[in-house]
Amino acid sequence: MQETISIVDYGMGNLGSIINMLKKVGANAILASDPASVAQARKLILPGVGAFDHGMIKLRARGLIDALNRKVLDEKAPVLGICLGAQLITRSSEEGVEAGLGWVSARTVRFQFNGAVASRLRVPHMGWNTIRPLKPSPLLAEMAAECRFYFVHS
Repeated sequence: MQETISIVDYGMGNLGSIINMLKKVGANAILASDPASVAQARKLILPGVGAFDHGMIKLRARGLIDALNRKVLDEKAPVLGICLGAQLITRSSEEGVEAGLGWVSARTVRFQFNGAVASRLRVPHMGWNTIRPLKPSPLLAEMAAECRFYFVHS
């Protein structure tokens, strides 16, 4: 039996698109919009569209931060941050003043290119690209070497 993936609903993000994508690949998904439903989750997706500070304020207003911290930090539940959700797992963002969740010891910053690189690269970066892992990862273990991923970020 396939495990259900809980999508954290804190009022920011295109939840319908994520549910449809998971359905297309045969995954079971439910929305987790309160601390009790987060506590029941086995796997999490933290989506989001918008500003860093507003995202943290919405997580706090729904009482989700403590439940998410317990689930991710204490219980080691797998979590995938998408778009703003990936930013919120860092300590902070240069685009805001609120503290992030801090699950990743990093600060979210905008791309800054100089010289010849700046003339070749466009921001926001949008499109399909391959990746070059710097070290082995279980997330990539069964993927083809030239697997492509879609990026939309700045």
